Amino acid sequence: MYGLRIEHSFDSAHFLKGYEGKCANIHGHRWRVEVYIKKETLINEGQQRAMIVDFKDLKKDVKEIIDYYDHSLIIEKNSLKSKTKECLLEEGFRVIEVEFRPTAESFSEYFYKVIQKKGYDVEKVVVFETPNNCALYYE
Repeated sequence: MYGLRIEHSFDSAHFLKGYEGKCANIHGHRWRVEVYIKKETLINEGQQRAMIVDFKDLKKDVKEIIDYYDHSLIIEKNSLKSKTKECLLEEGFRVIEVEFRPTAESFSEYFYKVIQKKGYDVEKVVVFETPNNCALYYE
């Protein structure tokens, strides 16, 4: 089995609705995302001979997915009053609403599935919320 690992990061804010503690308040992270790709065999011919995939292509695809969230406020759908969300948008803030609670665990599963849909054989995705704390998703 062969494997590749790439890493990309983004900065954003979030909060956890219904959480009792500091994370109930809006706060920011430098999220670091590690993507692990696996394959049993290498490509046999062409420019990518002896590779799993071209790093250039993998990095481009992962960067595109992850950069979407950079410098935004990520909120769980229906976690803010509509008037609050409307005011943030009127002020020009970039608010991204997701269908899941924006935790490292949920992001690791989300990124895994999005990258997999791009055609990559994903082994696992690890999402660091702080330099010392991470969550991972694998199937």
